[in-house]
Amino acid sequence: MSRILAIDYGKARTGIAVTDELQIIASGLTTVSTKELIPFLKEYLSKENVELFLVGEPKQMDNSPSESEALIIPFLKKLSETFPKVPIARVDERFTSKMAFQTMIDSGLKKRQRKNKALVDEISATLILQSYLYSK
Repeated sequence: MSRILAIDYGKARTGIAVTDELQIIASGLTTVSTKELIPFLKEYLSKENVELFLVGEPKQMDNSPSESEALIIPFLKKLSETFPKVPIARVDERFTSKMAFQTMIDSGLKKRQRKNKALVDEISATLILQSYLYSK
């Protein structure tokens, strides 16, 4: 089998999470500079088999797209052009940042460690992926 890779796309940083090959467990992979995202994915996919990209879909409380969706649309186009054989699915990412922060508190991270925005992005990507796995 192959992996599912989740992307929590951001203007400056992007959190990435991935499943194991059996698609049972979601794990944070890393956070990369958004400018380096496509090169990072090219390198990763040269070594690992990925069958699906999950990209967070930011929405307002009324279910309308959030402002950051305007940044994600061009990325989705570039992603599908760069990796035409890997399908892309979207997952509602409302509250993932808050949930990630709460996860950091619950796991006992110190206040200074919780200020690490890269870690919040990686955990958010993991939560996006985990919600998709639960829904399957």
